[in-house]
Amino acid sequence: MTTAGQWNRARAWLVVGMSLCVALLALPAGGAQTLAPAIESQLAASGSRDADLAAFYRSRAHHALWQSPERVEALVGAVATLQDDGLSPDDYLPDDLVERRAALGDDEAARVAFELQATRGLLTAMRHLARGKTDPRRLEQDWSIALTGYTPDWAALSQQLDAGDVEAALDQARPEASFYQALRDGLSHYRGVAASGGWPELPERGESLREGDRHPDVALLRQRLAVERDPASLPADADYYPQVELAAGANASDDAERFDAELAREVRFFQHRHLLEPDAVVGRHTRQALNVPVEARVDQLRVNLERARWLLHDLPASYVLVDIAGYELHHVREHGDDWRTRIVVGQPYRETPSIRSAITHLTFNPTWTIPPTIFREDKLPRIRDDLGYLEEANLRVLAPSGEELDPAEVDWDNPGGVMLRQAAGGDNPLGNLVIRFPNDHAIYLHDTPARWLFNRAQRAASSGCIRVEHVEELARQLLADSQRWSARDIATRIEDGRTGNVSLANRVPVILSYWTASPDEFGGIAFRPDIYGRDVAVRRALDAPTG
Repeated sequence: MTTAGQWNRARAWLVVGMSLCVALLALPAGGAQTLAPAIESQLAASGSRDADLAAFYRSRAHHALWQSPERVEALVGAVATLQDDGLSPDDYLPDDLVERRAALGDDEAARVAFELQATRGLLTAMRHLARGKTDPRRLEQDWSIALTGYTPDWAALSQQLDAGDVEAALDQARPEASFYQALRDGLSHYRGVAASGGWPELPERGESLREGDRHPDVALLRQRLAVERDPASLPADADYYPQVELAAGANASDDAERFDAELAREVRFFQHRHLLEPDAVVGRHTRQALNVPVEARVDQLRVNLERARWLLHDLPASYVLVDIAGYELHHVREHGDDWRTRIVVGQPYRETPSIRSAITHLTFNPTWTIPPTIFREDKLPRIRDDLGYLEEANLRVLAPSGEELDPAEVDWDNPGGVMLRQAAGGDNPLGNLVIRFPNDHAIYLHDTPARWLFNRAQRAASSGCIRVEHVEELARQLLADSQRWSARDIATRIEDGRTGNVSLANRVPVILSYWTASPDEFGGIAFRPDIYGRDVAVRRALDAPTG
């Protein structure tokens, strides 16, 4: 019979034994300490070329990490998840890494080379997850956002990897923004659609499909919409498409070939997500969007995940995000509030650039100093044709010093540094309010007298700056002072007509970025036309092997 004392002594030894097991598991794998001098020597020989690798191994006294099969298998499994980020695991580790480790034998040089190759691949993967694989400065002509490096806590990373949690290390490198995770979820979904065979293609036809029509193509349209929502809707036999009887919006008793009100609602929703006129008519543009192959949508998501890695790091609790290709502005505030409004952006020949800055102040009742490009390409030809245009457009001519000049005394064939300025009010294209932030492109957010443009589905119509619908409400939120700046106070300040600046008590970060795929308010993915033709270069750079 076991006495209480014997039981207590046995329990004590059990606790000691378990503690020893945990301690042994936390130690570097077998052979790790014996390789330390060789690892240190190899890294010293490589110099600054492997600075991150050297910093990592210094944090662990140069002990090896990848000398056990279990750890190598965990590494390979974790790196495989990069496919969900639109990256290729082959860029970081060879696909036979486990087999290579098994074949190492006792060759110290080979074991060290294997060790450093595995860690180098992991650190490169973490850097690409945190800041992007590609260099946006080479891919976007007007890119003006400073790029920051990525340096993890080496000691904490070493402990994490010793504990075998490689996936957690990669996850910590990913952007934390919910926007990024939603894009990852979207990529997984559309890859599932592709794996199920994609969606059917609607044939060309002379007439549009619309509510009330009855045609076999309507059944195909139902199937196309259903497959995007649920890959399981796809029949096993592609030849079945024209005969499909049950699909989105149709019950067993319904006529699948009849374009009913429920299908019209689904088409409007599709059009809304793809920045098409939501008229529920399947014409040429809607059919083209429906027929984009799912593989192209997968590539679109991969490209925008890369853009997210360029931009969505170190974000504060509150910021303004300008979605250029989506024609939408988001004011993301603390506690997850996301206020949205429509915007007008630059035309394809006058692109709105990608910018990361901070909003500093507002200008009420602004004057407009004509930017050099608009002056040279738009205004100067009209002035040369008719000097009276200046008076018609309410434009003053100013010397570089600010002195007003007589237009008749200016040599308009060689105007030098003269400027044109339009007074506040009237048809001033800046409207009643400008939101300003430092940048090298003279870009800002502003009001507009041409408010009818906000009703268009696609709104690339400016000369580069961003026209904002409901700009007064955005100003109220940015000023963040309900006592001094209520909606009524802002309206009164505009009505008095005086031009003047008001500084923000706290600068608000602003990001102007280009997204051709992004999460929408309904939990899905909205796809947009690549109005500036930027996606192809990013996709090619993503597909290129890592050097």
